[in-house]
Amino acid sequence: MSSLLVDDIGELVTNVAGAGEGGPLGIRRRVALLVEEGRVAWIGPSRDAPAADRRIDAGGAAVLPGFVDSHAHLVFAGDRAAEFAARMAGEPYTGGGIRTTVGATRAASDEELRATVRRLRAEAMRQGSTTMEIKSGYGLTVADEARSLRIAAEVSTETTFLGAHVVPAEYADRPDDYVGLVCGPMLAAAAPYARWVDVFCERGAFDADHTRAILTCGQAAGLGVRVHANQLGPGPGVRLGVELGAASVDHCTHLDDADVDVLAGSPTVATLLPGAEFSTRSPYPDARRLLDAGVTVALATDCNPGSSYTSSMPFCIALAVREMRMTPAEAVWAATAGGARALRRDDIGVLTPGARADVVILDAPSHLHLAYRPGVPLIRQVLHNGVPQ
Repeated sequence: MSSLLVDDIGELVTNVAGAGEGGPLGIRRRVALLVEEGRVAWIGPSRDAPAADRRIDAGGAAVLPGFVDSHAHLVFAGDRAAEFAARMAGEPYTGGGIRTTVGATRAASDEELRATVRRLRAEAMRQGSTTMEIKSGYGLTVADEARSLRIAAEVSTETTFLGAHVVPAEYADRPDDYVGLVCGPMLAAAAPYARWVDVFCERGAFDADHTRAILTCGQAAGLGVRVHANQLGPGPGVRLGVELGAASVDHCTHLDDADVDVLAGSPTVATLLPGAEFSTRSPYPDARRLLDAGVTVALATDCNPGSSYTSSMPFCIALAVREMRMTPAEAVWAATAGGARALRRDDIGVLTPGARADVVILDAPSHLHLAYRPGVPLIRQVLHNGVPQ
């Protein structure tokens, strides 16, 4: 049995409350971490470190769990750089550009889509994201949604059927017919490759009745529920997601008191996507309000070609601290353990014996530097399932 020792860790973020200092971060200092068969086997003082087949010297640096990016759209073709430039010149974001990407994605070959997915997944891994959820949603035909998920499943077990991203142009005057397609043949073709079902519940996309119908059908097919909710304005998405037992409601930019109250009284995670607000010049979600109410908060990139073309969780951590009133510790927890909760996983987002050995070694002495030094490439090394990347 091969073993690997990560030694001379100056600051270890375990995300196990009570394991050390730092509250929920469970920080331990001057420790080592032993990996066996892809799992954390032991954590203890460096002076007591056991022998191992291989050794990585952290050199006193900070070590934390791999980031868990629980919201990303990687299966697409083309880009929307011109749309971004127009927004920076003052044009508002409406979500309408999704159809531009749909056209390019339908026209792309499997090889072209696969190359984009693998490029972005590798890019995210280099920045510390060891787990990444990947959605469909740029095909919007039975065949294109199924192939999008089949390709996504080659690089992630966390795949989400988002046939209800927008109503495609060919169904513009027949939204009920499109919802029937999503609930019927499209879901049947997509479900074998998906763990989750998601709906963009928003004006210009899907209303509460359509959202309920699609999510209920997805649940009946054995998929877990996620919801794009309350991004562009107030709406029913958050409360509907909580009612249906969604693992996560995502965006949460426009919330009223009732939305916050139902989230606080539920296990549903509020996943915040500050890259989208950065890229669309929209108001940022009020993370402080959610946290103070007792809501579980996650951070994710929303990596997509239109409204958030970033794969960098460190960037999102820095935005959350600067623009959303999160402390650095809260943001790091949300990007690791919070993302794991949004995926209903307990084997990732933490570093404790038995957990998956997804480990990020920083080129910095503390997790604080992720927000303190924005834009600086601080990820020195990544282990995924205990394997150096």
